[in-house]
Amino acid sequence: QVQVVESGGGLVQPGGSLRLSCAASGSIFHNNGMGWFRQAPGKQRELVATLASNGKTTYADSVKGRFTISGDNTKNTVYLQMNSLKVEDTAVYYCRAEIYDIYSGTYYWGQGTQVTVSS
Repeated sequence: QVQVVESGGGLVQPGGSLRLSCAASGSIFHNNGMGWFRQAPGKQRELVATLASNGKTTYADSVKGRFTISGDNTKNTVYLQMNSLKVEDTAVYYCRAEIYDIYSGTYYWGQGTQVTVSS
């Protein structure tokens, strides 16, 4: 089994910064990439940023220029640096890891960490 654990959420004022961390552990043969998603109340879960095993990154248009994803695929860790936070960034942020055992790949999700942007 694989466990994915996030940390680093909290309350911040508009314009502030937060850094989220995520680590995957367990039976990992190959990590094909990790990413961050978020879900605000009453809305569907959406992609925020992803980091592939080849180092390629993708970002939602709404966070480009403000958020930066980074990590170490060999250590199964990923981070999300969030700057210039806006009220609309308020959501539960989830980490997802695409983990392969010898036979196939599976997406594993963390439990989520709350980010609240409010004055």
